[in-house]
Amino acid sequence: MSKNRVSRRQFLSYSLMGVGGFMISGTLMPMLRFAVDPVLQKSGIGDFTPTPQKVDELTDTPVRVDYTIKDRKDAWYESDVSYTAWVYKDGDAIIALSPVCKHLGCTVNWGSEGHPNEFFCPCHAGRYTKNGANVKGTPPIGPLDEYEVMVKDGLLYLGGTKPNTLV
Repeated sequence: MSKNRVSRRQFLSYSLMGVGGFMISGTLMPMLRFAVDPVLQKSGIGDFTPTPQKVDELTDTPVRVDYTIKDRKDAWYESDVSYTAWVYKDGDAIIALSPVCKHLGCTVNWGSEGHPNEFFCPCHAGRYTKNGANVKGTPPIGPLDEYEVMVKDGLLYLGGTKPNTLV
């Protein structure tokens, strides 16, 4: 038996500190995992969605490309989600612009009546140039976003949006 005996007071103090530390770690671990888990998620080719658009058919005139993400999961709800992009070639580069207006989120159209060679938002007469830059004096506060683009087997794949790098 040891010569250094633990008093009742020390035993209770150690026990309470152990139980308290266990309870605190049980509370903090889920919060820490919630904060760190998105950083550890893998990303890669799965982030790109195939579209029906063949790259050989693209010209310097923007065309509307509609595509669908199948079986998208949102908590316990699965659904198919449809998206649209305006896609054209600029030399060898493929440009894909988001159709969402930066003013109020309406959908822009290419080459509408009275606005040839421009993207036009019918909600509040917002206008954008071909590269997505907003025309000065119109309501939009910034350029159209760009989609990340990948070509595979002659088809166009679109990823997430990013700020416009063309303007």
